[in-house]
Amino acid sequence: MKITKKEIAPIFVIVIMCIFALSLYMAPCITKIPTHWNAVGEVDGYSGKVFGALFFPILTIAVYLLMLFLPKADPLKENYQYFEKQYYIIRLMLVLLFAGMFFFTFLAVMGHKLNIMYFMVPFLSIFFIVVGIFMPKIKKNWFVGIKTPWTLQSDEVWIKTHKFAGKTMVIGGILAFFTIFLPSETAFGFFITIILASALLPVVYSYLLYRRLRLFKK
Repeated sequence: MKITKKEIAPIFVIVIMCIFALSLYMAPCITKIPTHWNAVGEVDGYSGKVFGALFFPILTIAVYLLMLFLPKADPLKENYQYFEKQYYIIRLMLVLLFAGMFFFTFLAVMGHKLNIMYFMVPFLSIFFIVVGIFMPKIKKNWFVGIKTPWTLQSDEVWIKTHKFAGKTMVIGGILAFFTIFLPSETAFGFFITIILASALLPVVYSYLLYRRLRLFKK
């Protein structure tokens, strides 16, 4: 993957995160930072200033660089050119997700009482929908997509599994979005169940498809 002008957007977001992290770290009045929210979206855990201020910026930088350079190490790196735009958008959305969680934390430090579910549910739902739309376009590789022993062994299983995953992730994202309208006590459970089901169903499907095709060839 070449580092081009489009990388300005995620790099800019990361720089802003680092500036805000530095401001948190240098603020003498701040001694603890919220780092955990319970199932109803309320803060129930704090950490020290160093960890709380630096965790998300460091995590974001690490994930961004990892995704930027992983294609260079992929034995099937030539396939990335066929879904380069989709891979970039996924990379950018992950940076925005971490940045959003960090700025949500920043607002909590500033005294704003916000329910994190109203951020996480919409963003992750949209993320799943977007990734689902991209799934059928992802060519075989070792790092992105539904990477099971069965998809990696068969081009047909890879293609059909990713088409199936596209449907489950889009449907799952839509259903997950509407959990935001459920009572806080039950919304989180339904949200996690839907997200996990939409992500795990393609794994099961890839095995069943591979087994069926193998039996058919016999």
